[in-house]
Amino acid sequence: MKHRDGGAGTAPSGDEAIAALLADVARGAVAPETALERLRDLPYRDMGVAKIDHHRELRQGVPEVVFGVGKTSEELSTIARAFVERGQTMVVTRLDRERAERLRAEQPKLEYFERARMAKLVLSPVPKRKAPPVVIVSAGTSDLGAAEEAAEMLAAMGYATNRIYDVGVAGIHRLFHHVDELRRAPLAIVVAGMEGALPSVIGGLVSCPVIAVPTDVGYGTALSGFTALFAMLTSCASGLSVVNIDNGFGAAMAAHRILASYERHADPGATDPSGGSQP
Repeated sequence: MKHRDGGAGTAPSGDEAIAALLADVARGAVAPETALERLRDLPYRDMGVAKIDHHRELRQGVPEVVFGVGKTSEELSTIARAFVERGQTMVVTRLDRERAERLRAEQPKLEYFERARMAKLVLSPVPKRKAPPVVIVSAGTSDLGAAEEAAEMLAAMGYATNRIYDVGVAGIHRLFHHVDELRRAPLAIVVAGMEGALPSVIGGLVSCPVIAVPTDVGYGTALSGFTALFAMLTSCASGLSVVNIDNGFGAAMAAHRILASYERHADPGATDPSGGSQP
């Protein structure tokens, strides 16, 4: 299987292109700002089974994430080797224990989080974010798969979290003990199945952004999560954001975009990982 960096034809490899660009910066032919802009699009690595985006962290401030569904153990091993060669962190979502164990046999540093169905191969320290802990709320214990996926993805990006679990509307008094904590949070991710009412309740109690995650938990007319999804989309709590069914990963990414944007605007000297300088 042939591996190559960058595009097709006779174009230089990613490493060669970067080396040439750095040489141009060193001799003053290219401004550092111009070089940074060029680097945002370089490189990816074509491994045959996947094209690995090694510069996602530069552009977006997050590690590259591999969707585990449909990939064989051999394909995951090939992808992992590409990250190890660059010393870069890799996150794999929707991964079962069997394939995780096979991957860990080759990559002993791999950590597996069974409830979240997520694996992390952390090869460099994760810088801690300045934001206060994100609060992750679940209506029931059955919703913890999506909740933990969100929590572990946030951790992979350097965010602290506080978990408030099993406080659904069937026993709403359980939630009221945590209202002060919710009101101190910079953002809340609220996970619920069944009738999906909890995000609306919390959305009416706090002023911070609330990201709602419907789950497929429930009987019959719960419709594998569609009932919760429709309830959240039609919430009367203004400004509620909703991601797809069971998509804890998507909720974490939405939270990152909100919080990272706030950090950049709060600190005029901060670097924007997606490009451009701050106003």
